[in-house]
Amino acid sequence: MNIQEYFARISYNESRKGADLQTLTAIFQHHIQAIPFENLSMHCGETIKLDLQSTYNKIVRKKRGGWCLESNHLLFWALQELGYDVCILGGNSYKPAERAYSAEINHILLKVVIMGNSYIVDAGFGGTYQAWQPLMLISGKDQPQIPGIFRFMEDNGTWYFEKVKRKHYTPEQSVPFTDNPELGNIRKIYTFTLEPRHINDFQELNTYLQVSPDNILQKKSICSLQTTEGLYALVGWTFTKMKYNYMEDVDLVQITTLTDEELEKTLKDKFNIVLENKLVP
Repeated sequence: MNIQEYFARISYNESRKGADLQTLTAIFQHHIQAIPFENLSMHCGETIKLDLQSTYNKIVRKKRGGWCLESNHLLFWALQELGYDVCILGGNSYKPAERAYSAEINHILLKVVIMGNSYIVDAGFGGTYQAWQPLMLISGKDQPQIPGIFRFMEDNGTWYFEKVKRKHYTPEQSVPFTDNPELGNIRKIYTFTLEPRHINDFQELNTYLQVSPDNILQKKSICSLQTTEGLYALVGWTFTKMKYNYMEDVDLVQITTLTDEELEKTLKDKFNIVLENKLVP
């Protein structure tokens, strides 16, 4: 495994001054704009192994994406190689249908400490909940970014991560701005504690997510990638292109339903993914 090969994979060729925030931010942005959040292996009959060599070969050498366990594990390795003070944390994601956080840890994220300040770095949430910059670990402070306003709330050692959501404008729809007013504009994302974890703590989860029929990753084939303006997302046969802040506090959403033939082309053109096995969306 070679850090220069990883840099080539994420198209990062800037000069590095050291393990500082500026370099961390640049690497993070290159990572999320090059490596899709995707679970396509599960829908191609491939087994996802949770060890660094397998993840490296899949994402760096085969130019695939990965889900949180893979993408953040790879980023963890890269940041360690560069001399960052980085550790793995475990998160419990919010389930809107149940209006509750998952009882078991089902997400991986990273904490990086730079000059005494802690930052949360998470390249593995995908979609509209993906932050574009490291977030300072501070309770109750709004942290505006291009995707929206993120914030952490801390209560008795448990941290809550949430986002203020914008309205959506979909040109094809007659309703000009769609949103669900019942939910308000705060979107809960996940909770976590600062207890350091090891990648092996997630082996059981990695296996469970691939065999459990009732989780969202089994039910839907998902591939999303952050762009310079917003994001691309392919869920099943539905391709969505989103442009953030198209108008003030409004995101532009364009939705297309693809044919089987268009799926492969879209994966190659928009996500730079060529699959070895046939995808069953």
